[in-house]
Parts: sequence; structure tokens; C-alpha cells
Amino acid sequence: MPFHRINGIQVYYEEQGSGYPVLLIQGLGYPSGMWFMQVPALSRRFRTIIMDNRGVGKSDKPDEEYTVSLMASDAGELLYSLGIPKAHVVGVSLGGYIAQELALNHPDLVDRLVLMATSCGSPRYLELTKALWDEIAKLAGLPPEQIIRQGMFFAATERFLRDFPELIERSVGIRMENLQPLFAFTRQSKAAMSFDSRDRAHLIRHPTLILAGAQDRVMPLVLTEELAKKVPQAQFKVFPNAAHLLFLEEADAVNRLLLDFLSGRKVE
Repeated sequence: MPFHRINGIQVYYEEQGSGYPVLLIQGLGYPSGMWFMQVPALSRRFRTIIMDNRGVGKSDKPDEEYTVSLMASDAGELLYSLGIPKAHVVGVSLGGYIAQELALNHPDLVDRLVLMATSCGSPRYLELTKALWDEIAKLAGLPPEQIIRQGMFFAATERFLRDFPELIERSVGIRMENLQPLFAFTRQSKAAMSFDSRDRAHLIRHPTLILAGAQDRVMPLVLTEELAKKVPQAQFKVFPNAAHLLFLEEADAVNRLLLDFLSGRKVE
């Protein structure tokens, strides 16, 4: 299996396709396999790289402090180890935090930037989502598969849950395959909750596409709007009928936007 040793841990990654490189970074508790709706589309035109962040999937899960800066370093060092001097970067949720940090700390490594269902973080995030996280805390002690299924309920629209059960089952199976230990989820979560780019997001000078779901409970739309206003070159697209899992819920539309934007074409 493809691993590289980076920052003292083994980081798992996969590659498909050829052409200009694009790195896809997933969110809190999600392994790289959750990009299953994007990889086939992107790999027809790009060298598409997915990675498991530290603490999830097949990558190592050290029981020590994680930070978004460290996770961005993992991503950057993976690109360097693959001989890639510059790549497009796509991040969702926590992956969007990591992608922002990568663009801020290693600007020459990032070409075009796509941020999905994400924000500047900050204490304001917890203020606006306290009720949701109180609901999530009540899941403690349930069997892991039940927790994962309930997490899908929080992250997707009722329409998607009703109309696409096969995608729900595939997603649950991916997360159950290499079950994330609670301590690793907590480490990732603490990293996410301490992230704050409000005073730095304006320094992101890369061409940037920001995508959001209007029905997102995990990442309220008002926070993604705030991010879009701070990033100077950001284009902002909202999916009115999608929630946090917009990359699954609106996969075809998201993929068209990604292909157009990453190819340098005008995004409609």
C-alpha cells in the first residue's frame, strides 16, 4: 500500500490519473475514500491524489496533540515527497481548514484552491453550533456504526438520506473499514476547534472557489459567507438543496465546477 513517512508518521495516499496534480483533503473523521464521487471525474483530466489525514483511515493515529498547521505540513510534505512542486488543492470542512493553512504557510505549493463546507473557524463556530454538538455528544456509548449513521443524518439533507440510500451505505462502509478510534477523533476535533483564520484569510492570494450548502448544520452558511468575503479572489457558490455533504449530495454539479475551475475556465 502507498505510504510516505512524513513528520514522524506513516501517511497513506492514493493516486489516479495523470496530468496536472490536484490534492483532495477530507474533513473531521472522514478517510480519503469519501472522495469516491470525485476521483473518477477528476482523474480523467488530472493527477488526482487523495490522502488520509493523521488520525484517520490507514494513516498513523498518534495519541498526541494535532494542529491544523501540523496537518497542513503533512499535506505539503506529501506533495514534496511525490516530487510535486505545485498543485491544486481541494479541502472540505476540516480539510478546508487544512487547505487554507497550506495556502497561507506554503503559498508557492498551491495553485488553485477549492474550499468546501468550511469557514475561518474561530470561537464563533462553537457559538453557532453548540446545539448540534450537544446532540452529537448524546451519541457517546452507542455502537460505532450507529454513531456513524447518525452522523450522516446530521450532515445531509432529509432528501438525500431518503433518495440515495446506496450512497449512505457506501459511506458508512468506508468509515467502518478502518474505524477511527475515539481518541483520534478527539485529537482531530480539538485541532479543528482551535483553528482561526479570521485575521489571515485575506492573505490568501490564490484563485479560490468556495462552495457551501445552504442547509448545512455542521458548518452554518453564515460562516462560509464570512470566509468568502475575506478571501480576495474568491468565487462563491451556494447549493440551496445541499447540506454539509454537498460533495455527495450534489456530486455531479460539484464535479463540473471543480473541472471548470481547476482547468482555468469561467465558473458559472
